[in-house]
Amino acid sequence: MTAALAPATVLDAAQWQARRRAHEERVDGWLIPHLARRRRGEKHPVEDFLFTYYSHRPAQLRRWHPGAGVVLRDADPAEFGRDYRVTAAGVTLDTEAVRTRRAESVGWIRSLLAATAARPGHFGCFGMHEWAMVYRQTQEEVRHNAWPLRLSPERTAAVVEQRGVRCSHFDAYRFFTPPARPLNLLTPTRATQHAHEQPGCLHANMDLYKWAYKLAPLVPSELVADCFALAREIRTLDMRASPYDLAALGYPPVRVETPEGRAEYVTAQRAFAARAAQLRKRLLATTPR
Repeated sequence: MTAALAPATVLDAAQWQARRRAHEERVDGWLIPHLARRRRGEKHPVEDFLFTYYSHRPAQLRRWHPGAGVVLRDADPAEFGRDYRVTAAGVTLDTEAVRTRRAESVGWIRSLLAATAARPGHFGCFGMHEWAMVYRQTQEEVRHNAWPLRLSPERTAAVVEQRGVRCSHFDAYRFFTPPARPLNLLTPTRATQHAHEQPGCLHANMDLYKWAYKLAPLVPSELVADCFALAREIRTLDMRASPYDLAALGYPPVRVETPEGRAEYVTAQRAFAARAAQLRKRLLATTPR
């Protein structure tokens, strides 16, 4: 059964234009340094990740949408895209047309978000997924080979073998080196993603950004940006806890090979999970059954 539609929010021109400017200014704080590095041919393993791993282009992130159920007075529908229509009150997103056209993908995302939200978080992985991505590789073979490993390849492999790997996230697992995959407690696949995704996982919480932009323009651009902001912070922890030495870039390591480092990691992981739960709840609110 489709949920009853809430009354529309009507924004006058000054209100929605102010929201659009605030969104663009916020996003520019992330985009301008990234685009400058791209022009110089520089790569940053932390700051550039969200722009290279995910398919959402910088211009798409910057473009403002009000979300479903919002009417914009004195607006031009052509300025917003094909899914907007003119009503007596103003310009608004044709929500039902978007949901109908994208019913399969919206339903898939909603069911994944709901399944993830319904299960408890697990906090015992200690970031070993990043270590499994370099397991038994030489410095030349690792993905970010412009940056050194904190430990020797032999010692890195020993940490993986001693700690074990408990990764539930397919899109992390698929980057494991072949000898690391049998060491994982699970064998996640795309087909089992709904069964394995859990809310303590850094990568599942980082992926809220992906689900947000894939739900756009049903979700407001501010929510997409909120998910991006969380993903950016999670990526920082992810790489600080990784086997890479990024101290020269200003990222002191979280030494998960030590008890102190593991405790620090879990504290941050729990805080991110709490923030992600609120974003997941907001995303689910945009996709009623």
